[in-house]
Amino acid sequence: MRWGSWGSNFSTYDYQQMIESCLQAGIHSFDHADIYGHYTTEAEFGAVIKSSPAIRENIKIITKCGIKLVAPTRAGHIIKSYDTSYHHIIASVNQSLENFHTDYIDVLLIHRPDPLLNPSEVARAVHDLKKAGKILQFGVSNFLPHQVNMLQKFITLEYNQVEISIMQMAALHNGVLENCLEHGIIPMAWAPLGGGLITDDLDEKNIRIASAAKLVAEKYNTGINQVLIAWLHTHPARIIPVVGSTKIERLQQAKEAEDLQLTREEWFILWRAATGDDVP
Repeated sequence: MRWGSWGSNFSTYDYQQMIESCLQAGIHSFDHADIYGHYTTEAEFGAVIKSSPAIRENIKIITKCGIKLVAPTRAGHIIKSYDTSYHHIIASVNQSLENFHTDYIDVLLIHRPDPLLNPSEVARAVHDLKKAGKILQFGVSNFLPHQVNMLQKFITLEYNQVEISIMQMAALHNGVLENCLEHGIIPMAWAPLGGGLITDDLDEKNIRIASAAKLVAEKYNTGINQVLIAWLHTHPARIIPVVGSTKIERLQQAKEAEDLQLTREEWFILWRAATGDDVP
């Protein structure tokens, strides 16, 4: 999201350098949405695949659909809205395939819950797209357990991408992660570092978290970011962090966190730092 016009305005060269740096670091998955950059970022990323087709074999493309933005590139959109109709999902995927210069999307997600979502239409679209080989896996983003349960009756969900971090622990309280465990759904965590370094905003809560994370980091001879990503990995739902950064160093830190295993007590030390109190 932050690589294009909603962030660093990468050139095609910049995209290629970042993709290659990610691959060298062992990072192969790239999270997109059709709306990013007001519908421009997919195609900017895809320009690299067009110029270097062999790179497609080494990367996993995740993208989302279902939000309709008012944008210069979408003159027909008169209001921000949601559209999870059969026609819109099919059209969105076909456009993403064209943008990425590929014939399949690894993971398609419905971007947000749509109050007009018809589960049978979504299921039919996903079935047809999978049958045609245009998508390999399917999931949702920002869905609550009751919304997942409803759609799960019509089509198998493999992912739910929601905001999860030590700064935003709602998913640990509202049943999202238990729901993922129940259905075998893999949770993806957007903003896994709370939207940036904890030390960027030194309020009382952040100071507590940074201090606790620093003590744990010193024990393992690593950094605060690695500890906070490892805190997510500790959960049995196998949370996958989606690190929205334009800096390869941040991405490398997230990768390093895969090898860091916190103890239960360390996990609860960080919990207490975030909540300000012990568990009940």
